[in-house]
Amino acid sequence: MRVEIWSDIACPWCYIGKARFEKGLAAFAHGDEVEVVHRSFELDPNLAKGSTAPVLEAVAKKYGRTLDDARTMEKHAASTARAEGLGYLIDRDLGNTFDIHRLLHLARARGRHSELLNLAYRANFAEERSVYDHEVLVQIAVEARLDESETRAVLADESAYADEVRADELEAAQLGARSVPFFVIDRRYGVSGGQRPEVFTQALEQAWQEQERTIVPVGMSEDDADTAACGPDGACAVPSRD
Repeated sequence: MRVEIWSDIACPWCYIGKARFEKGLAAFAHGDEVEVVHRSFELDPNLAKGSTAPVLEAVAKKYGRTLDDARTMEKHAASTARAEGLGYLIDRDLGNTFDIHRLLHLARARGRHSELLNLAYRANFAEERSVYDHEVLVQIAVEARLDESETRAVLADESAYADEVRADELEAAQLGARSVPFFVIDRRYGVSGGQRPEVFTQALEQAWQEQERTIVPVGMSEDDADTAACGPDGACAVPSRD
């Protein structure tokens, strides 16, 4: 069985969803027979490369909200992340993630994708290290045991692995992904958002038993209060609470 996960390093619910998926996978009886493939998705490809803004200011400005509103949204994500055992800093930067995705494709080619992805998430959400700074990206890549010279060469060449990133994004669009994280299980089932671990376990069990070749939503009940996702315009939705 193969699970493909479309996500963006800038998306807090991708960070949370990854942790929850891994817990759900650990509870799945056939987990050792599941291949996990992470794919690229840019929340806001129109952000200027080389520039960043504080995430609270960027969210407030983009959606006409107050800084207090933006902070409330971030506090909810932080609380959820910490409940999953993840570090989370509310005051961090936001920028263009295309170069990060290009490096992740290099890491995949060198068999170090999982290591780099974990380090990039941790740097962005839990540490005071900007993943939008090439020098920080080089440091993270070296920590993931990628070659420093090759890493610098990829970052310097804007065409390196660019086609691979765009191919992932095109495929996401063809599959109907409108937000991330987006999980596709064996090209049969689609799960959207940072669902609870048991929802992922249920989806894996269902996909294991079924042989239909149609993507259908799994576990998308409105009662899943903690389900959340980030849309292609950069918005990270949080559940409404009555």
